[in-house]
Amino acid sequence: MAEYYLWIKAFHIIAVIAWMAGLLYLPRLFVYHCEAEPGSKRSEMLKIMERRLLRAIMTPAMILAFIFGAALIHQVGLDGGWIQAKLVLVLVLAASHGLMSRWRRDFAEDRNQRSQRFYRIANEVPTVLMILIVILAVAKPF
Repeated sequence: MAEYYLWIKAFHIIAVIAWMAGLLYLPRLFVYHCEAEPGSKRSEMLKIMERRLLRAIMTPAMILAFIFGAALIHQVGLDGGWIQAKLVLVLVLAASHGLMSRWRRDFAEDRNQRSQRFYRIANEVPTVLMILIVILAVAKPF
């Protein structure tokens, strides 16, 4: 398996990039969806976009990121506080994915009660987590 380490790492990075793209874009769609009248053509189009983004890109990318990440951990182990901290932040990122999934369901059922401002702030959470995760993975500060 060591001979495939760089390939596994490459596919892990690709999966993470795809997942992050979705985590950064979906809340932006929610901001636009807040502006749309429930039942309107725009609202229905956003429902389709949100569902496809979550189901066709974000969730498969998250699963692949976890699979390839687990394979990398199998290779390098869990030594060092940086990897443990990174894993905690990745779990928080996965929890934000779950929250976005629930929010998407609220929009799909025309039950959204949150404001554009809420989704603008929520849009920053994956960004901050990504920055911290990358710093931990690259700098390995502890």
